Amino acid sequence: MDQNLTQAFEAQRPRLLRLAYRMLGSVAEAEDAVQDAWLRWSRAGPSLAEKGGVADPAAWLVRATTRLCIDRLRAAKVEREAYRGPWLPEPLIEPLTEDPVERAEDVSVAFLLALERLSPLERAVFLLHDVFDEDYASVAETLGRSEPAVRQLASRARDHVRDARPRFSVSQEEATRLATAFVMAASQGDMTGLSALLADDAILVTDGGGKRKAALRVMVGRADIVRLMEGIRWRGAAMQVEDMRTVRINGYPGMVVKLPDGPETIAFQPGEDGLIAAVYMVRNPEKLAHIDELWGGELWA
Repeated sequence: MDQNLTQAFEAQRPRLLRLAYRMLGSVAEAEDAVQDAWLRWSRAGPSLAEKGGVADPAAWLVRATTRLCIDRLRAAKVEREAYRGPWLPEPLIEPLTEDPVERAEDVSVAFLLALERLSPLERAVFLLHDVFDEDYASVAETLGRSEPAVRQLASRARDHVRDARPRFSVSQEEATRLATAFVMAASQGDMTGLSALLADDAILVTDGGGKRKAALRVMVGRADIVRLMEGIRWRGAAMQVEDMRTVRINGYPGMVVKLPDGPETIAFQPGEDGLIAAVYMVRNPEKLAHIDELWGGELWA
């Protein structure tokens, strides 16, 4: 393949992965979609070169990746509807550095869950225009729709996600303190301490995918969450933490916890008055397969 075409693709790969993850809510599926875009790009390479190349490789690749993601979302509709218990996006895990790779408001679990309420086309329009700053004309070309139709899709999408982006911000140190305190209180059975960390209307979502134990509904309110934790402890199934690491999960400091039955990730959304507004636990092993790979298998060293 022409080296220029290869370089053009690699220059866009990070942007394509960010787009695909927001579209699909899965790191693994995003990587697969971008790989498929690469295959299309490589197959088109000879003919593109004969025609003098592509005037705007970035636009070509964004268009291909978006359409591939839309196809995947449509194909996964039945599977998503049959999912056992609450569905959460595959956690996006980054090292806890001072300079995060992703903006929290654009990858927070709450934001990705709001995107799930959109149709594939609405999701694509919203992300391309409102998050990735594409103009309406280029979005219309990408999706094969008229510009007025694209504007209407964008307006509907905004109505659904308007309140999903985080409204409160806390320092990294405070967010880390909250995350650590929650895990410690839960593992030690300190229900008073746990309750003190939660907002009155906090929610707890656990995703086991039918493959590991998890609540089959969303826990709503501080009292509901504490009752669940008390029930788990009463049944002798309290969180037995063998090890834990603080990382950035979907934009905020969170925890990767090693338990006897495998790892889980715990993402947090900060709320008002320095309390936790939401807790998102992913226990489905299919969504955690990439954890050890991210650290070369040395996560628990």
